[in-house]
Amino acid sequence: MDQLATPFDPKDFRRALGMFATGVTIVTTRTADGSPVGITANSFNSVSLEPPMVLWSLANNARSLPVFSGSKHWNVHILSNEQEALSNRFARAGEDKFAGLALDASAHGVPLIPECSARFQCRTAFQYEGGDHTIFVGEVLQYDSCALPPLLYVTGGYALAARKAAPVSTEPLANMDGALYSENLLGYLFGRAHFQFVHGMRGTLQQRHLSDTDFFVLSLLSVRQPLAAEEIAAHIAYTGVDLGAATLQSLVERGLLLAEGGTQPGLRLSPAGSDAILHVLAAAKVVEANLVDRMGELESAALRNLLKQAILATDPGLPKLWQAPATAPGPGLSAS
Repeated sequence: MDQLATPFDPKDFRRALGMFATGVTIVTTRTADGSPVGITANSFNSVSLEPPMVLWSLANNARSLPVFSGSKHWNVHILSNEQEALSNRFARAGEDKFAGLALDASAHGVPLIPECSARFQCRTAFQYEGGDHTIFVGEVLQYDSCALPPLLYVTGGYALAARKAAPVSTEPLANMDGALYSENLLGYLFGRAHFQFVHGMRGTLQQRHLSDTDFFVLSLLSVRQPLAAEEIAAHIAYTGVDLGAATLQSLVERGLLLAEGGTQPGLRLSPAGSDAILHVLAAAKVVEANLVDRMGELESAALRNLLKQAILATDPGLPKLWQAPATAPGPGLSAS
C-alpha cells in the first residue's frame, strides 16, 4: 500500500494509460454569443442506459472550460477512421476549427458534424471535479450511428479496430504448436488471400485472353501513361515478373497497347486495351464488394491499413504509383 502513495512520474503514468485503447471524439457547443466551440477528446464513456447518460472530461486549464461549464447542451461525435485530419484540427489551438466545415442541423443549435461513426446530442446533467479535470455528465437527448469504422487511439497514435479472426485451418490449434509451417505464417496468409481474391476475377481475365502479366501492365497504364518499357518493368518488379520487350511487343501486336514517339516516347493503352482493363477492374470491384460485405466495413478498413503497413515495411524502393500527400503528425491525445 505504501507504493501506491509514491508520486508517479507523469509521463510514465500517461504512457501506461495509453495502453488502453479509446475512441476519438470531438465535443462541440456554442458560446453565449453563438460562436461554435469544439475540442478533440478521448475521455468519452457511457454512464447509464436508463436513463441514457454519457460522460467526458476536460482539463481545468483548457481555454474552453468556461464555455462548456456554462453550456446547457453539447454534442459528442465519435469520429470515423476517415476523420483523422478532423481530429488533428480540433486538437490544435489558435485556428478557426469550423472553417469550411459543413454542419448538420441539431435540435438545440449545437454544431453537429456529419459523417461520424456515432453522434450524441446531450444536455448537461452534472459536473464534477476530478483532480486536474472537470467531468461532464450528460443526458442523451438524441443519437445516431452508422457502419463507418471508428477511429481509435492507443499507445500514442491512431489505430483501427478489427474483430479477431477465427482459425483458417480445420486442424486443432494444438497440432500447430511449434510447427515450422502453419497458417500463422504471413507468407501463407498473404499468398492464399491473394490467389483466392484473384480467383474471383479469373474468368474475366480468361475471357479477355489476358495473363497475369498482361493484367499487371494494363492496370499500371490505367493509372499512369505513357510509360517507357523500363518504367513499366520497374513498377511491376514486385510481382517477380522479368518483363522483357517481347511481352510488351505482344501487347502492341494484339492491339492492347500503342507505342508513341515524339518528345515523350512510351506505351499507352489503346481503346481496346482500355476496354479490356475496365472490364477486369470492374470484376475486381465486384470481388472486393463481396469481400467487404462478408467481412464488414470494420475489418475491411483494418485490412487495408495493415496491408499498407506491410507494403511500407517490405518496400525495397519501388517507384511510387500513387503519391500520398504529406500529413502532419497526430496530436498527443489524452483525457482532455
